[in-house]
Amino acid sequence: MEFLSFSEVRVLVVRDILLDRYWHGNTTRISPRSGHAKVYVIATGQQLSVQQFVSWSAQALGITLRFEGQGIHEVAVVEKITGSQAPALQLGQTVVRIDQRYFRPTEVDTLLGDPTKAQQKLGWVTEITAHQMCQEMVASDLQEAKRHALLKANGYEVEVSAE
Repeated sequence: MEFLSFSEVRVLVVRDILLDRYWHGNTTRISPRSGHAKVYVIATGQQLSVQQFVSWSAQALGITLRFEGQGIHEVAVVEKITGSQAPALQLGQTVVRIDQRYFRPTEVDTLLGDPTKAQQKLGWVTEITAHQMCQEMVASDLQEAKRHALLKANGYEVEVSAE
């Protein structure tokens, strides 16, 4: 499988924008030493699309996206930019597209985690909303990107993870 060089790409490539998958919450209490040698699902019990998560991520950066097309031809286009968090973007620019090379042959169409067992047996509760978690993830990634940009601007080599 060929992977793209993210240092040169300005389009987020996703496998499937309609795949519903989601997780969040504090799981630090669940460890091998906890005395609970069972599998617990940590999930919201809600289904959210990748499209929703991408939209929230863009919004956290002051970007409004418009989704066009259907199925594997769906793309996200920059409709509005507010603030200065996305200086390299332009209105009308395609920033998300689907690439079938990243599809997994055994993927299911929908996933929905049921956290009931973790809630009942461990007292686990969701502490933040999915939207809040998305905002935290974007803020963390933005902070990291700013650190990388500062180091690079001052002549330091910076390796960027492609995970």
